[in-house]
Amino acid sequence: MISHRFQLAEHVRVTGASLNNGLLDIDLVREIPEAVKPRRIDIRDGASIAAPQAEVLENQAEPKVA
Repeated sequence: MISHRFQLAEHVRVTGASLNNGLLDIDLVREIPEAVKPRRIDIRDGASIAAPQAEVLENQAEPKVA
């Protein structure tokens, strides 16, 4: 009996397999987790949005004496 091994890519699962007329048919499904999928981020026109104001903080720590 002949044996072959295949290494699948990440997030690929075998859902079925059949042997028809000497031809191996393997059904695969790619399951990409939500954390790995690319996200779409809407970019708005900068003219329609007021620029956020930066808050200036003063250093309240006392200087160290060496």
